[in-house]
Amino acid sequence: MTATAATAPAPTSTATAAAAPAPAGPHYTPEQMFHHFSKSVMDWIGDYWLQILIAGIVAVAIAFALTAARRFGHRLIREEDARRNWLAIVGKAITKTTNYFIVMVAIRVVDNYAGTPGWLDKLVAFLFTIAAVIQCAIWAREIILGAIEHRTSSENFKGEAVMNAMGLIRLLVSFAVFAIAGVVLLDNLGVNVTGLVAGLGVGGIAIGLAAQGIFADLFAALAIIFDRPFGRGDAVTFDTFSGTVETIGMKSTRIRAYTGELMVIANKNLLEKTIFNVAGRDHIRLPFAIGVAYETPPETLARIPDMLKELVVAEGGTPSRAGFENFGASSLDYTLLVDVPGRDWSIAHPLRDRLVVSIVKRFAEEGIVFAYPTQTTYFNAPNGQPVTPWPQKSAALAAAASAAQTPEAKAD
Repeated sequence: MTATAATAPAPTSTATAAAAPAPAGPHYTPEQMFHHFSKSVMDWIGDYWLQILIAGIVAVAIAFALTAARRFGHRLIREEDARRNWLAIVGKAITKTTNYFIVMVAIRVVDNYAGTPGWLDKLVAFLFTIAAVIQCAIWAREIILGAIEHRTSSENFKGEAVMNAMGLIRLLVSFAVFAIAGVVLLDNLGVNVTGLVAGLGVGGIAIGLAAQGIFADLFAALAIIFDRPFGRGDAVTFDTFSGTVETIGMKSTRIRAYTGELMVIANKNLLEKTIFNVAGRDHIRLPFAIGVAYETPPETLARIPDMLKELVVAEGGTPSRAGFENFGASSLDYTLLVDVPGRDWSIAHPLRDRLVVSIVKRFAEEGIVFAYPTQTTYFNAPNGQPVTPWPQKSAALAAAASAAQTPEAKAD
């Protein structure tokens, strides 16, 4: 009789048993499933209690560090908000860090250290993905809105429709950011988002075509805010119009013409034009065209440029150019360009008036005659002799003409 040895089943480690809960089946009651799940969790804790304890301490430390970083964001806002710089914007975004994100980051960092069962590791990864995507969307939204508020916080934009329309801008930015976040989240969770993206694209195109005029002006207003080609109170010139900017709205800009009329022009049309921002000039140039008589002596002509520069400096201006320009029909033309620092015409105009008077007085002292359009007409007698309007010279001219005639002409 052959003895048959009984083979004992290989021992199963509690760690392996805790790898995953027992699959649900028709022969498992809810009580049995809960009992198996509880046993697997208890076995995992019993085998890795030290690692779990250390991981818990590290997770708590990470959570405290992230909470301290959030408090530092509040400090940045308090210290930098008055200066309205980018540190305040970043600080405001940091303060929007959620407790859910802090907890999930702390758990995810120490997840693998404690020998976490596979089902629990997948659950942590799933929850962390949701927390990370939502938190990134919140940060992006705060930074974008902070940048827009930073650009609209200057004196030029206070009290305007742009500030009143920040609610609409926040709505549009929030919708766009969280729509992108939703698509990214579904894609990370394994959902096929191709159809969803296509549907959003078609819907966006339809809305854009239906309201393209409104959106064009809206984006043009945002371009004015960020690029700042002009601001409220600036004197601008475009096409044949000039005036002072009174209001920059989301749909149109209102410019008060120098003649008193209020011009309302769509932002899109305004940005398509060449705009001269007179308020942005750093100096005012005053041009003078001066014509002197051809009879002026050459040595006096040579002294005119230095003479003009001397007068400009004496009146407090800066001579940019003073010199001969061209031979005119009735004058020798000189050009004088004077630069006045700044953009205040209340300073430039009086200087121009004083300079005109100074030039006239100096030219009178030097005996320089200002030229004006002149024309000389010469008359001849029937016999060809010149006739002049000056009687004292008529006899001399007649004698000279008679002497020049030939004997045959005299006989006739």
